[in-house]
Amino acid sequence: MSDKKLIAPSMLAADFSNLAHDIALVNQSDADWFHLDVMDGVFVPNISFGMPVIKSMAKHTTKPLDVHLMIVEPDRYIQTFADLGADVLTVHVEACTHLHRSLQSIKAKGMKAGVALNPHTPVASLSHIIADIDLVCLMSVNPGFGGQSFIEATYEKVRELKTLINENKASTLIEIDGGVTNQNASQLVAAGADVLIAGSYVFSASDPTATIANLSAQVNS
Repeated sequence: MSDKKLIAPSMLAADFSNLAHDIALVNQSDADWFHLDVMDGVFVPNISFGMPVIKSMAKHTTKPLDVHLMIVEPDRYIQTFADLGADVLTVHVEACTHLHRSLQSIKAKGMKAGVALNPHTPVASLSHIIADIDLVCLMSVNPGFGGQSFIEATYEKVRELKTLINENKASTLIEIDGGVTNQNASQLVAAGADVLIAGSYVFSASDPTATIANLSAQVNS
């Protein structure tokens, strides 16, 4: 993969009454991935969208689907999300009793394997498995709801994770989820981030397409 920094609009912040419009908008924009948050109301205190909605969306998306499972027992659904067309499938380290097995299962289904860390979970929890991970998603807000304020300690966590990746000669991408705007994007990339998820910042903007273009230009200049 090139050194291009990727922008992944979070469809959780899209207009669900006009989802086709927002999918087309992302398709035609400078965005690189679609980010899909799947919440079960158990692992996080919210419920988002499930398989039928993703199945419908996948018929119209022309960019990779980056699916983030904020659910308990994610192993039960790995095959399901492979069948739905997920390109990247991310599970939470806090939800996986046997993380290595989960990652192997995701890869066996032809997807990139991601691991998400909640704000309080230390990067060191991945020290013996980092080489097996394609992407680490650092939660920069507490998971469950969009529109939250960015947690400043994330910068140090990105630097710590980047060091771990480099020390293990891994090719793991670092993804940031929560509170990303043009005010912190450059700092996050400078710290080592590769993929920026932007939800409310994009879809609440008066011109989401321009917002995506500006964010991509900012981190790739």
